[in-house]
Amino acid sequence: MKIFKIVYLVALLLFFSCKKENSSTNNTNTISVEKKEVVKSQGQASVKDEVSDPNALQKAKSIADFSTLVTAIEAGGVQDAVVNAGPLTIFAPLNTAFEKLPVNTVEDLLKSENKSKLAFVLKNHVAPANFPLEQLKKEAKKGRKLYMASGNYMEVENKEGKIYVNGVEIIQTVKVSNGWIHVIDQVLVP
Repeated sequence: MKIFKIVYLVALLLFFSCKKENSSTNNTNTISVEKKEVVKSQGQASVKDEVSDPNALQKAKSIADFSTLVTAIEAGGVQDAVVNAGPLTIFAPLNTAFEKLPVNTVEDLLKSENKSKLAFVLKNHVAPANFPLEQLKKEAKKGRKLYMASGNYMEVENKEGKIYVNGVEIIQTVKVSNGWIHVIDQVLVP
């Protein structure tokens, strides 16, 4: 009878311990689920980096004479393309270049319904390749044209030691972390 009592006690202990485990498991299942915040990706242009050398967009933003270009890049939605690792070469029109366009041209291009048209114009200023000034001189000597991100080709010429792209003189060159910015004083309208 003593063995029966011991078996009975062990059975009761196992029964209650199993029941306790089940109830704790049930408690775990009823814990409320945490809310997860969905963060929309803002793209590569939104990355803050104050340690590395500036990329093309960061450099353009730091120069007041490119304020219209920066506004156009953001309105055209091409800022991520301008900050990519590259290499790329940007023929960057100064504010004065945009002022030379017919009246209301810039304002019309900046409208949201013209975003794709603006993006196409901007892509016409970007060569998806590494073209420092010395390389442009070589391309001009060989009579080669530059392929632009818009799908168009630009003629490169060397006239009396000055480099021109589609007849527009490069007036200054700036090295950036992802390529080159060649400053021009005209918009390269496709």
